[in-house]
Amino acid sequence: MARNAEKAMTTLARWRAAKETETGKQERRPYLASECRDLGQCEKWRLEIIREISKKVAQIQNAGLGEFRIRDLNDEINKLLREKRHWENQISDLGGPHYRRYGPRMFDAEGREVPGNRGYKYFGAAKDLPGVRELFEQEPPPPPKKTRAELMKDIDADYYGYRDDDDGILLPLEEKAEKLAIQRAVEEWNSAKGTEKSTEKEDDEPDIYGSDAYITRDPEKQTKEDPMGLLGPRFTAHVPVPSQKDIEAALLKKRKQELMKKYGIEDDE
Repeated sequence: MARNAEKAMTTLARWRAAKETETGKQERRPYLASECRDLGQCEKWRLEIIREISKKVAQIQNAGLGEFRIRDLNDEINKLLREKRHWENQISDLGGPHYRRYGPRMFDAEGREVPGNRGYKYFGAAKDLPGVRELFEQEPPPPPKKTRAELMKDIDADYYGYRDDDDGILLPLEEKAEKLAIQRAVEEWNSAKGTEKSTEKEDDEPDIYGSDAYITRDPEKQTKEDPMGLLGPRFTAHVPVPSQKDIEAALLKKRKQELMKKYGIEDDE
């Protein structure tokens, strides 16, 4: 296979170079896509870039080229892809078709991006280069944490349970659970009460006070109030028990004495 330098020295190549020099129509792709204002020329340069990319993608499939040559080819392909995007943007600015929006993505399936490094792709044998294979094996970076404002967007009345009773499911369940809890509490109370009664029966010491006992100062009055003896056992108080009126009179007297002592008034009584 002849080298590029040898191809350039052939008779046909020299004749074409001389003709282009004479006519002054030696065309080279502009360095910047924005310099070209002709829609047809932009389409022409875009197709030329696509042909160059296809050629280099076919070359990079050969793993025997060596690491350095593969890396150079991969860099050139990414550079041509960026240049193709610039020409497509220029075509859309001049009123042409929007290739980036509607056109087919010819080389996206062949290239592979490293997770976390968007834009640069590896083609062909470049994906198996030392150091690149490990990048594809790494786990993608964790998603960024949500801010407090983003978390507060999802908080509403349902989050706090304000509308839980509106679904018609919770209330029947609560009523059922309440009935079971009441039934369980009644059974526990009945069992505890039965245990207390059994212990009272087993106790030999008599209850001298009685749970329903009451004290009266006047047995005759108590007999008049309860002639049938339905109010429980009777007990006689052996010491005088003051009534509510006696207690109030004693408090008033004590309060009067404190005021007289405070203001220095002698008691006439």
